[in-house]
Amino acid sequence: MTEKKINEAQTITAYTWSYQPSGTPTPIQLHFTADHLGITTGCNNQGSSWKIEGHHLVTSSLVSTMKACSPELMKNEQFSSNLLNDQKVKFELNTSSVEQPSLIFTAADGQKYEFKGTMTPETKYQSQGEIIFLEISPETKPCTGVAPQTCLQVREIKYNDKGIKTQVDKDWTLFYDQIQGFQHRADQRVIVRIKRYERKNPAADQSKYAYVQDMIVEQEIVQKP
Repeated sequence: MTEKKINEAQTITAYTWSYQPSGTPTPIQLHFTADHLGITTGCNNQGSSWKIEGHHLVTSSLVSTMKACSPELMKNEQFSSNLLNDQKVKFELNTSSVEQPSLIFTAADGQKYEFKGTMTPETKYQSQGEIIFLEISPETKPCTGVAPQTCLQVREIKYNDKGIKTQVDKDWTLFYDQIQGFQHRADQRVIVRIKRYERKNPAADQSKYAYVQDMIVEQEIVQKP
């Protein structure tokens, strides 16, 4: 692999790439690792292998989960399938903005589609996240950190290699930080798998850690009395 291809591959894997087709409620996101392309459509997830050949991104046949989706989200799946299923699609990178570069694909019909990049947490924090599991209560509590705020209530959970719970904290504790990607609901108890990243040089009002939602493990609607 030439140095140019290596640099392009490093840039592609350092970001999550988003594009929202017209008439759809949520963007498509592309997640690249060294040899795998994952596609989040808003309903089903798709994936394939990928490599760079010249000015083209070469993908294999997409595999997909098989959930039923709304017609609007099906448009996302159709779009990503048409663009990236077993394709050799021309691309270019615009890295004039390190914070938000562009990955531009040219489809077979000549139409260009610009995906905007957002740094992956691994790129932003220059480390691999530690996996932790938190049960999050539907009820929040007033608390005071740097200033008065509202805190989540959490309990840490541990699992063994077989996915069986081995430890659940008895008491709820106040969680003073934010969890990127997590949306709290007052009628829902959830267990969330989280990647915890250590900040290299946190600001005076920042925690030592940054927390990013990885996936929802369990969720349950709770009826209020």
